[in-house]
Amino acid sequence: MKVPYSDSWSAWAMLPLRLIIGFGFMAHGYAKLSKGVDGFADILQTIGVPAPGLAAWATALIEFFGGLAILAGAFVPLVSIPLVIIMFVALFTVHLTFGFSSIKLTAMTASGPQFGTVGYELNLLYIAGLLTLVLAGASPFSVDRWLVRGKEDAGI
Repeated sequence: MKVPYSDSWSAWAMLPLRLIIGFGFMAHGYAKLSKGVDGFADILQTIGVPAPGLAAWATALIEFFGGLAILAGAFVPLVSIPLVIIMFVALFTVHLTFGFSSIKLTAMTASGPQFGTVGYELNLLYIAGLLTLVLAGASPFSVDRWLVRGKEDAGI
């Protein structure tokens, strides 16, 4: 007997991916908000982003609240759009010139490892993870799945 998707273990496969991606975006958004968005705006101005103050606030808020939505599994397809855009902007404006690798060990000192510039590997991983969540659908333990069940129960 075939087990329905929602009752099988594979239905839960997206949960760990959703949790780490959501937490990652929230952590980056929180870091920008807690350290002061003005510092991030200065960085954006240096690389030539138009309206750096507005872009800094928008990025920090989208990362934090978008990450929270991904973490909860709420409106994943919709929320993924601005998050993917942020990743592409970061990829092309900052990380592309530094190559693929996100970890470049340059030295080992008494105080610990020293790392070089960060490439675009993590940007691609976040983009791939978001696309996977959009294509695979919400896992059973998510707001999106709860909303779908509510519509099914209502006959909509």
